[in-house]
Amino acid sequence: MKKLQSITDEEWNQVNEFNRFIWDDFLTNSVELSPKSRKSYYSNLRIWFIWVKNNIDNKSQLDIKPLEFKRFQNWMVNRGCSSSDVYNKRAAISSLNNYIEVYYENDYPTFRNFINKSIKRPPKSFVHAKEPLTKAEFEHLISELEKQGEWQKIAYLRFTLESGCRRAESRQILKDIVDSKPIEKTKIVQNDDGTEKEVPIIIYQTPPIRCKGKGSVGKVRKLTFGEDAMAAFRKWREMRGEDDCPYMFVTKYGGKVNQISESGFNNWCSNTFAKIVGRRIFPHLWRESRATQAVVEEGKDIESVKSLLGHENSATTQIYVIRDDSDDINDLF
Repeated sequence: MKKLQSITDEEWNQVNEFNRFIWDDFLTNSVELSPKSRKSYYSNLRIWFIWVKNNIDNKSQLDIKPLEFKRFQNWMVNRGCSSSDVYNKRAAISSLNNYIEVYYENDYPTFRNFINKSIKRPPKSFVHAKEPLTKAEFEHLISELEKQGEWQKIAYLRFTLESGCRRAESRQILKDIVDSKPIEKTKIVQNDDGTEKEVPIIIYQTPPIRCKGKGSVGKVRKLTFGEDAMAAFRKWREMRGEDDCPYMFVTKYGGKVNQISESGFNNWCSNTFAKIVGRRIFPHLWRESRATQAVVEEGKDIESVKSLLGHENSATTQIYVIRDDSDDINDLF
């Protein structure tokens, strides 16, 4: 795909005055958007209005026709944009249209959302098969990283897998997490003879952090993790030494230690973890791996995994559990 050039202030100031106004008004009043969604809408709508300026005479959003939007969608497809990128831009423009319909009904009573069902979405791009890591693969990855002395990466992997969190949540963890007090619990395990017994376990919880959700606050949760992750945190803190950055996961540039970016985790996955495991690795894979290991390998109830991942509905959690159905198919024969 040909990368779009950055939009300069000079170019943006040439955009139709109403379009600039409604863009700003929409973003200012859409307080329900998360910071990440707001950033996406900000960018996608600017791209849309620059295209309008350059291709359909800088029309007002109020005057655009369905066929003209279809031309924009085709332009994206022909540039090689992914189906998800096209869907995101389409959703942003449609949301803006709905905003005008609802909040400016008295001013523009004849305006209607020009993105309708007759404008079909482009077919989905190729989607990689989901291949969660097994426990054996995960421990092999940890073992190889230990040989390389990659203590920060080990801490990230242990914590992210145990807590089932997202990369945006991992990067919020502070380095003083190592001072957290343990929480003593018990769990029921089955003896060889089929009887059950209680065994003590130790868990830890993070302070409340912002997780995925609507609005600037999102969903605030405490993430739970175990002794392996805490041991990895402490090892990394010991090896890291002292610096002024309060975050656990960091990167160094310009002689300064800073909080790692989400793309930093992406780079770890593609440049280090994938080479060790021998296949494609990405940050969200840890949530899928945690869910699959818990349900398929450990036999845990889907409801307990739902709580760990922070899902509202267990149907969402089921999507994360990747089962090998070949044994079920073989039983048919």
